[in-house]
Amino acid sequence: MPKVPLIAVIDDDDSFRSALLESLLSLGYGARGFASADEFVALEGEVSCDCVIADIHMPGMSGLDLVRQLAARDSKVPMILITARAEPDMPSKAATGGAVSLLIKPFRAKALTDSLKMALASEH
Repeated sequence: MPKVPLIAVIDDDDSFRSALLESLLSLGYGARGFASADEFVALEGEVSCDCVIADIHMPGMSGLDLVRQLAARDSKVPMILITARAEPDMPSKAATGGAVSLLIKPFRAKALTDSLKMALASEH
């Protein structure tokens, strides 16, 4: 039986995080939510997940900071960054930081599944 990929969702917006977790579960993925990047790091979330979806703008550690921290630890877990702020330099910041893709809220389910397929294909 193939392993079901586990996706970590990090977003400080409870309702958005819950909706994204439900969407991932309905798409056949495993999913686990975290209210902050700090919580994710404290629980060593990247050790047990196959992909991370993180909001860029959160109190405490940002999604970009998390990408950099995981890269510094030589983590191979692919990251997808999400944001509601469409700043002109954000795609290049996300790519330079090591994110597989950047999704602008609100995004379509197809954009999410395409990003996840790309991220999981790049894993390891």
